[in-house]
Amino acid sequence: MVTETEHRTDDYFREHLSNQNEDGKRKWLYPRVENGPLLRWRTVVAWALLAALFVGPWLQINGHPLFLFNVLDRKFIFFGVTFWPQDFHLVAIGLIAFIIFISLFTVVYGRVWCGWACPQTIFMEMVFRKIEAWIEGDHNARKRLDNGPWTGEKAFKKTAKHTVFFLIAFAISNTFLMYIIGKGDWLKLVTDNPVNHIGGLASMLIFTAVFYLVFARLREIVCITICPYGRLQGVLLDKNSMVVAYDYVRGEPRGKKIKNEEVRMKNGGAVAPKGDCIDCKLCVQVCPTGIDIRNGTQLECINCTACIDACNNVMDKIDRPKGLIRVDSLEGIEKGQPLTFNTRTKAYTAVLVAIMGLWVYLMASRADVETTVLRAPGQLYQTETGGLVSNLYNIEFVNKTHQALPVQFRVTRPDAQIRMVLPIQTVPSAEIAKGSFFILLPDKAITETSTKLEIEVVAGGEVVDRVKTTFLGPVK
Repeated sequence: MVTETEHRTDDYFREHLSNQNEDGKRKWLYPRVENGPLLRWRTVVAWALLAALFVGPWLQINGHPLFLFNVLDRKFIFFGVTFWPQDFHLVAIGLIAFIIFISLFTVVYGRVWCGWACPQTIFMEMVFRKIEAWIEGDHNARKRLDNGPWTGEKAFKKTAKHTVFFLIAFAISNTFLMYIIGKGDWLKLVTDNPVNHIGGLASMLIFTAVFYLVFARLREIVCITICPYGRLQGVLLDKNSMVVAYDYVRGEPRGKKIKNEEVRMKNGGAVAPKGDCIDCKLCVQVCPTGIDIRNGTQLECINCTACIDACNNVMDKIDRPKGLIRVDSLEGIEKGQPLTFNTRTKAYTAVLVAIMGLWVYLMASRADVETTVLRAPGQLYQTETGGLVSNLYNIEFVNKTHQALPVQFRVTRPDAQIRMVLPIQTVPSAEIAKGSFFILLPDKAITETSTKLEIEVVAGGEVVDRVKTTFLGPVK
């Protein structure tokens, strides 16, 4: 049986990047397009995700955006639920769960995200690359155009392509800006006097320039060099991970098919047996990162499955079974076992479901309001007329609901009373209100230096929160 090491006759790929020439300079890639069922499915998924991306900022739940990532105001909204700095623990848990999810998902299912759902891949392959082909032609026509002299036709096509690229980058930057500042502020930014929004407009242009640079020049460099997930993949994958793999057991030794080869072999002809790979190199030509998948799983592979469609089309033409390149594990390739949902895969999937279930539970069980009561800094206690002692407190009330809340505060201790200084009456939806008040206790009722108290927050006649604090007073 041919082993994985034996079938690799050229180790050049180990020492050079796939988009690098012999002299170390960048080699511009011209990926070929091969139609197939996987490409059609990728197109459906891509357009669904693109529609969700561009429609998302315009969708609202109870008057609030579906998603908002306002880092400047420290306000985040997920599926219409507002998160404040007070909810940082939920965000932290969510990020930890996300990292674990990504790690486990990669261990089991490989780099599917990169080829099917990553915005970089979707925009590059399904938008910018298609526009490039529409204006300049197929992969061969684009290569001839770039290598040819500057003519009027070349200048026109290049100008048209980069103009469209810039306009799309501008649309993308505006969409991402809406996710950061919200639809309302974005509308003010684009309709109001530009002088009033110099910072916002500068951000928009910077975003546009970055997206244009990524899709017009960097392209596969983002996946090969910049993106940390590609580096992480090499650590996470093992022999049981699902990856886009070349069946070297069936395909080697590779070589062109000879006419009447099988007949000659049966008759004792001097024809060395060959595998199913005819070395057409279509799998290399269609790869958006320029690798040869036949060299095994590589850092640059984004699991886009373009090579699978290309190889299956060739197998159809030479009347051989499909699946010479397929989604499988290295273990499956070596042992010839079909890909199954085994115990390991089930266990990892169960962990993934449990992690996401925990995060959903934490989000669903999050309190609608949050109250923080702190004694005023630098203040001890004050003695007042009538044998009373007072402490000054600052209060912060966060209304996480989608409706305004009239609030009141009361101390559960019967002999205590509250005197508002900066009262909080009605707190608008998804807003924070701050105020201050005195708590007064009879001098004779104070038996400790620090007395524990509980404050109830009442909204709409119901207790919506309880806060514990301490009261400082003299002890005789």
